[in-house]
Amino acid sequence: MSEYLDLIMFVALVGAILLGFPVSFSIAGVAVAFAYLGWVMGAMDITLMGATGQRIFGLISNQVLIAIPLFVLMGAVLEKSRIAEELLDTMGRLFGQLRGGLGISVVLVGALLAASTGIVGATVVAMGMIALPTMLRSGYDPRVASGIVCTAGTLGQIIPPSTLLIILADVMSNAYQQAQYEQGKFSVEALSVGQFFAAAIIPGLMLVVLYLVYILVRGFLRPQDMPPATLDTPRPDRLEIISAILPPVLLIFAVLGAILGGVATPTEAAAVGAIGALLMAGIRVGMHPRLILFGTAALVCLAILAGLFPVRLQRSDLEFMSLAAGGLYIVLTIVGAVAIIAALYATLRTRSLHGAVDSTLTMTAMIFATILAAGMFSLVFIGLGGEERVAHILTNMPGGPMGALLFCMAFVFVLGFFLDFVEISVIVLPLIAPTLIVMGHDPIWLGVLLAVNLQTSFLTPPFGFSLFYLRGAAPPEIATGQIYAGVIPFIGLQIIGISLVWMLPQLATWLPGVIF
Repeated sequence: MSEYLDLIMFVALVGAILLGFPVSFSIAGVAVAFAYLGWVMGAMDITLMGATGQRIFGLISNQVLIAIPLFVLMGAVLEKSRIAEELLDTMGRLFGQLRGGLGISVVLVGALLAASTGIVGATVVAMGMIALPTMLRSGYDPRVASGIVCTAGTLGQIIPPSTLLIILADVMSNAYQQAQYEQGKFSVEALSVGQFFAAAIIPGLMLVVLYLVYILVRGFLRPQDMPPATLDTPRPDRLEIISAILPPVLLIFAVLGAILGGVATPTEAAAVGAIGALLMAGIRVGMHPRLILFGTAALVCLAILAGLFPVRLQRSDLEFMSLAAGGLYIVLTIVGAVAIIAALYATLRTRSLHGAVDSTLTMTAMIFATILAAGMFSLVFIGLGGEERVAHILTNMPGGPMGALLFCMAFVFVLGFFLDFVEISVIVLPLIAPTLIVMGHDPIWLGVLLAVNLQTSFLTPPFGFSLFYLRGAAPPEIATGQIYAGVIPFIGLQIIGISLVWMLPQLATWLPGVIF
């Protein structure tokens, strides 16, 4: 029995999670129990657990993962300040008179919110509370409406910036380095978050197109499922459209442009995004727009000028132009700081920042606790011989490298029915990714395939998180069975998306190859 402890350990983990225990405690508890069980049965050297402290220190000092709470804060501020609601209302009135127009507006808003917030729960709940009742009043089939809202909300996991891509970039970079060591390369290359952000942009937009094509075709074939909306409010004018869409788009360009352009690291760009969201929220909650706009313009000018003409004021041999530029930078910094403080005061006064900080703390604690516990789990799993078993299974899989990849994709897809993307990313992927990379698969392409697969886990019954989020926000007349039935066509579209990335690797590898 001792030779199968690694397999029993994995089954015990799934069972503990399905019983409803908190995920991080389940992972850590199973790891500790099987570590002592393996020690008693002579299957594991218990001193291996001494590496736990090093893993914890490595996690809390990981510069890449610091971007997670900042990106979560950016999305939470945008959600709590009701910017997402304004965007949904404007887009709904813009496309509502078309057949399937409300569905189109939900998908487009989902894509915009994905690129500016990256938080699935916030997006699904917002659209479930705002767009879903409007779709039902307009005569939409409840299953179709529920499926569109659930699926549009999951775009936050594949369109950068997203917490999934940040975690995946860290996992795949470690796996790539491990694979290079196994191949005898000791001058190893690393992968960056920016490369995965760039790689996910085209597949993410491809999924948006697939959703839109499906809505248009279904609206044409079954017009009774998605009739035009009979909205009482008039169509928005050009100024309303620009004021609703332009701020999130500018924030997206500022964050992704800084990362992909090599101007800032993902952590620095996440800080820019959090400040940008705070300034946008300041306007939304009643702060004087001119003050915020002046402050934003000052910060943008400061970033551009300081990048083009850096000045080191501590030097003693500065010329007059350098001193003048330094003085200008100080003035711009003060103007920007005044705007930030004003926005901070306004959001604190209206208590919109309180909820954003609370949800940021909760989500960040959940993610990092899971990663910490997963580090313990993987240590024990490796100590019980699980890593060698996984490598043996994959290398002996019929069909060679493609057969092994197909098995892993199917395995991750099935796990998505029961486990969250964080657990799969930090427990399963570190075990299979190094072997797949050694077998010749491109790590960037492999990462995007897995990202789309993990995005699907939000939609797969019975434990898809997007389904739970919508169940909590949907009107009482929407049955749980209707939500489950509504997402099935979109799960099929996800499989089509995975197949397209599989058959056309350039969808994932072209953009990072051009930029990096």
